[in-house]
Amino acid sequence: MLFLRRETTLFDGQPKRMLHVAPEEHLQDLFRSTPGIDYLSGDIASPHAMERLDVTDLRFEDGSFDVVLCSHVLEHVDDDLAAMSELYRVLKPGGWGILDAPINETYADTYEDWTITTPEGRLEAFGQVDHVRIFGRNYAELLARPGFEVDVDRYHLADGEKERFGLRPGIDHIWFCRKPA
Repeated sequence: MLFLRRETTLFDGQPKRMLHVAPEEHLQDLFRSTPGIDYLSGDIASPHAMERLDVTDLRFEDGSFDVVLCSHVLEHVDDDLAAMSELYRVLKPGGWGILDAPINETYADTYEDWTITTPEGRLEAFGQVDHVRIFGRNYAELLARPGFEVDVDRYHLADGEKERFGLRPGIDHIWFCRKPA
């Protein structure tokens, strides 16, 4: 949220159509009530989303959204390239999105093993029973496959802000993706 407020035009009052995949309830409430944001949220299963949607097969026309927010979704999706491609497709030329995912910086490449199918095996291999991969340092390269221009912003907060806002220590990455105009 700090990045969105400080580093983007999301809250400038200008009209924007926004797609929020797997919405966080408190963010959904804020976006829905913000003047200028024509907001739509969707999820494959969440009762908090406005619509049910499959991120690998979005029903929207090409170039439907100015902004896409998709946080901690792609590590759950079997076909991450299809999901990234769909998010790229529905974004307007010149539009932008934040496609965050947990990254293990000790891995050069994303780790997947499709023979691991049990919840126990996925927990051991991927750190969570519903994850199907652990993204590595190549995440930006993966996001670029459909055409995104990716800026990895290692967002640094001012002294004391992490404590003030209850954020975990370390560097936070923002995967800021643009669709060329």
